[in-house]
Amino acid sequence: MSTPTLAVWKFTSCDGCQLTLLDCEDELLALAGRIRIAHFLEASSAVEPGPYDVSLVEGSVTTPKERHRIVEIRRQSRRLVAIGACATHGGIQALRNFADITEFTSVVYADPQYISTLATSTAISEHVPVDFELRGCPIDRRQLLDTLTALLAGREPDIPNTSVCTECKRRGTTCIMVADGIPCLGPVTQAGCGALCPAYHRGCYGCFGPMAKPNVRALLPILRVNGMTPGEIDRVFTTFAAAEPDFAERDHDEPPE
Repeated sequence: MSTPTLAVWKFTSCDGCQLTLLDCEDELLALAGRIRIAHFLEASSAVEPGPYDVSLVEGSVTTPKERHRIVEIRRQSRRLVAIGACATHGGIQALRNFADITEFTSVVYADPQYISTLATSTAISEHVPVDFELRGCPIDRRQLLDTLTALLAGREPDIPNTSVCTECKRRGTTCIMVADGIPCLGPVTQAGCGALCPAYHRGCYGCFGPMAKPNVRALLPILRVNGMTPGEIDRVFTTFAAAEPDFAERDHDEPPE
């Protein structure tokens, strides 16, 4: 039986999710004994041609070149896993979707006529079929390892579809909104991080994106009661998953500041 091959690809992103893989250290060494890393430019310049058994894709699609490149990667990959908020929701750079990209490039670049970019930042799944998504900014180390080992074992990864609140309950973390009045997006955000922020007495800020069918409208008055202004609510919902309809197109029933 041939050794499974792993490829890791970067699109428009900060490299943070790739660094999460490198930060696995001892676990990555054990994993390397069971797979062959065929393409991972963050770790090595050695590149093997496809096809690949598993491809991890970090980053969103923001250029014409990336739009064509993801199609070729999908063609060469038996399983494709989008990793991180950029790959699953378009990321922070999806704020461009609500603005004029021509104005942005004219301000940022001295010679914008040489910049080739799209007007939008979009998730990988908007361009090709994606087998699994690992959310977060960055992704959760434990969830990444669980997914890779599951794929190597020939079983489906166990990726949660509940809210961060369920993870608070499992680890015995007292609800910070109820006990301390700290605004938190945990009730509408998908689980997978292990409720990291609430465990350190900080409100969830939605980097895993919306859970399935989130009741965002019900959360808005609770956030206001706990001290968030309409402007702050807008910012927290349009950061990591700005292009996600469940967050971006919520009812704007907040009173004016």
